[in-house]
Amino acid sequence: MNRILYRADEPVEGLLTLRDHRAEHIRKVLRAHPGDTLKLGRINGPLAIGVIETLDHRTVTLRLSEGETPPCPQTDLLLALPRPKVLKRLLPQIAALGVARLFLTNAARVERPYFDTHILTPGPLENALIEGLTQAGDTRLPEVRIIRQLKIFLEDEIRQATDATCRLVLHPGRGTSLRALPRTNERTLLAIGPEGGWIPYELERFDALGFTPVTLGPRILRTDTATLAALSLTTL
Repeated sequence: MNRILYRADEPVEGLLTLRDHRAEHIRKVLRAHPGDTLKLGRINGPLAIGVIETLDHRTVTLRLSEGETPPCPQTDLLLALPRPKVLKRLLPQIAALGVARLFLTNAARVERPYFDTHILTPGPLENALIEGLTQAGDTRLPEVRIIRQLKIFLEDEIRQATDATCRLVLHPGRGTSLRALPRTNERTLLAIGPEGGWIPYELERFDALGFTPVTLGPRILRTDTATLAALSLTTL
């Protein structure tokens, strides 16, 4: 936990009182003491530092001093919903690498029961993303949208959902190597399909919307491997 995050409604008159896993982390992992200064941040808000005023076996109280808000990431991700256990370990990494909007979508090769996973409920979903932010030291929580009908989203909603001017669709062995693309300051929408890739009809729809086909090479990669490799080339 490289930055401890808190919600806007938690501090009272500049004091943040923690009694949950964050307090335990401060005591047992950081082994902090009164007077120590820690890195904090308000979710979707400014970075902060906190000076420990009191600390006991249950409670840690810090005096906050807030600074600047980190810039919004320049990458949006359209990701075909992977298996729940893959999604669970992937969400923190997506947040850590820096994604502004995360669209978790249906596709021809996505199993319908994947949408029933508890990981997509607000609590577990947000907690997984916050875990990634605490690792990266950021405060910008990705905005998540669940898309059950990819065709309707692409035809009717994508222009309102993202203002990305650079659109990329990833598929094995198709298009330009993602590593060879010049880096740009444009907001980028990266579309990553299921394991095995998008079906031809889906690729046709992306092409019609002006998506540039890109690839990581001819190998068929697992969703988590492809996602992390592609995001590292577009966000870092």
